[in-house]
Parts: sequence; structure tokens; C-alpha cells
Amino acid sequence: MKKTPVFRVLLPLLAIAGFLAGCGTEATIKIGFNIPLTGDSPKIGEGSKFAAELVRKKINAAGGLDVQGVKYKLNFIYVDNELKPESAIQAAYRLIEQDRVLAIVGPDGSGRAIPAGEVCNDNRTPMISPWSTNPAVTKDRPYVFRACFLDPFQAPVAVKFAREQFAGIKNIAILYNLEDDYSKTLAELFRDNWTQAAGPGTVVAFESFGQKDQDFSVQLTRIINSGAELLYTPSYYNHVALLVPQAKDLGWDKPVMGSDSWGSADLVSLSKGAVAGYYFTTHYAAAGAVGKTREFIDEYSAAYGYVPDDVGALSCDAVMIVLQAIQEAGITGDLATDRDAIKDAIASIKDYEGITGKMTFTPEGDPIKDAVVVRISDEGEFVHVASLQP
Repeated sequence: MKKTPVFRVLLPLLAIAGFLAGCGTEATIKIGFNIPLTGDSPKIGEGSKFAAELVRKKINAAGGLDVQGVKYKLNFIYVDNELKPESAIQAAYRLIEQDRVLAIVGPDGSGRAIPAGEVCNDNRTPMISPWSTNPAVTKDRPYVFRACFLDPFQAPVAVKFAREQFAGIKNIAILYNLEDDYSKTLAELFRDNWTQAAGPGTVVAFESFGQKDQDFSVQLTRIINSGAELLYTPSYYNHVALLVPQAKDLGWDKPVMGSDSWGSADLVSLSKGAVAGYYFTTHYAAAGAVGKTREFIDEYSAAYGYVPDDVGALSCDAVMIVLQAIQEAGITGDLATDRDAIKDAIASIKDYEGITGKMTFTPEGDPIKDAVVVRISDEGEFVHVASLQP
């Protein structure tokens, strides 16, 4: 006899779908996480996982996520992408085909999110990256979203801030990671915006390094000898923690400015405080936060012993956006149907009040939101200096 859809959702085979229900089996929603838990920057994945676990534990402790009158327990599946593009691709396939998740959070970082986003879009699985700012992540990919602003926005507002904050500076140097799409793109955008902005200014040094490099003395010596008055380096925190002390040892005593890839809880300690006094563009500032942002910071700090960085805050927003979309879309038990409905629900979100600010998604899957500039205090806090409008 042909089984009805209602009967099918009661079968044990439903374990490979997006949730479990019926016959005394606890209803469950599966969400996948494609994040770096090992590799060059494991703190990034840790921040995503810790933030997600705060959400999961709180909702499950209250009985589960209420989806149109039915409570579902949350099952989060974390897959390590090692901060490598090929591993991010493999993680995406595993979460889609083997774990059969409803949606995926991550990867963090454009170098992983771009290839993984292609996999998710081709397989009609909604993906939201907390922390990847390259336009290619979401371009022509209706199933792919992000919780952060884009580099074409970050670069010009950073230039505007730098010209106002360091009035009189004309010549700048840029140091970036040639092997990272995020770093290279943002370096080029900053260079182009600096030379095109009103007022005098020249990029007198445009230097690069490789992913595995730890000695930057050659590039830094060229930068110092170039006469640059400001160093801009859109590099990941692990590289910044190495290159800034080396620059100071070589005699650099001028301003340094960075991008949102600086925003790790480990930046200050890894650099032994060398980054104090410098500025970077980012997604939120923990120092002085109020409301739901302060509540998240306090809960995270109590649970894990340190203030969440921007990856943690953005990951919380990404998870909550997915869960809100699930609540609005509902669950039918057909995985393809539910993935499509969740994608449509995310795209329709307006004025979402997140930990990192209010956001509404564009047709490309990108949020319209502010950027923040922070200054690293002598105490190692990321102190809010300015909010920059789109």
C-alpha cells in the first residue's frame, strides 16, 4: 500500500532528514556548522561554536524551538574545515548529503565561504556565513547569505575614517596576504579608494606575504624605507600578532590600521600587547555595549571566560536568523521543500535586531548594516570610536 506523507514522517528513516518526529521520538532540527576548529586560526571556529552552543543550550533548556506550535530540540553538527578551502568544500558536502541538515552556518572567512557557498547553492541548501566580506560569497547565489558587511563597503569607510583620524597623512603602505582572497581583495580596494579619495595621497608601498610566512622583515623594511606615514594591513589576527611586533622592532613608530580580520579575542595576547593604540574596522564593539548585546557578552563571558569577539557575535546573529527563518517557514518533513522555504524566509527578513546591529537583506543575500571602528586600548579592550553608515 502506498504510504502517505504523514506516515513517512513517522519512519525511522526520518533520522536522515532535517528532523525527527513521532512515535515517542523527540522532534529534532539539525543545523550544520562549517567552521575552522583546527588549522592556522582555530579561535575563529571556537568563537562560532561557543556562540552557537549558548543559543542551543538556552533554547533546548526551555523545551526546544517553537515552530508553529511544535517544539523541536536543536541538534548542531560541527564539522572542522581546518581553515582550508578544500576542507570547507568537503565539510559542505558532508553536512548536505550525509548529515542532511536543514541549513548551514559558516564558513567564516571568504577563502572558505566562496567555494563552500558554491556547493550549498548548487545543492539548494541555505547557508549563512557569519564572517566573510568578499562580494563573491553571495553573488548569483540565492541560497547563500551573510551576517556581515561587504569589503566594497568596509574599504571606503576605512579610508574615510583614516583620512579624518590621521589628518595630514599623505603616503601610506599596505601589507596583505597574497594567498587569501579576503586579504588581497580588501588591500586592493583600500589602495584604490585611498588614491581616488579627495585630498592628496599616494600608496608608496604595496607589499604581500604568504599564508605560512612568519618573518616579515623584508616587506617591513621596504615599507619603513618608503616614507609611509600609515600602515594598513587587512590580515588575519595570527599574522598581525607576528608582523606588528616585528615592525616595531625595525623602528616603525607610526599608526597602523586593520580590518575586521583583526577582531579575535587572541589578538592582544598573541601580540604581547604590541597592537595597543591601533584601530580596525569591525562589526561590533564589546566595550560599552548595552541591551541584548551586553546580555550576550555577559552570558558568553560567564560560560567561556573571555569576551566574545566579532566572530562570536556574528555567529550568534547567523544562528538566530536561521532559527527565525525556520519558525516563519515551518517544517513539512520534506527536506528539499523545507530548505527552499528557509531560504525564502531568510531573504524576506527585514530590520532584524541582532547582536551586531539591525539588518535587512538585499536581493544578493547581504545585510544592510553599519560598520564600527574600534581602538585597542592599553588594557586590551576593543573600544568603540565610530559607527560608519552604508
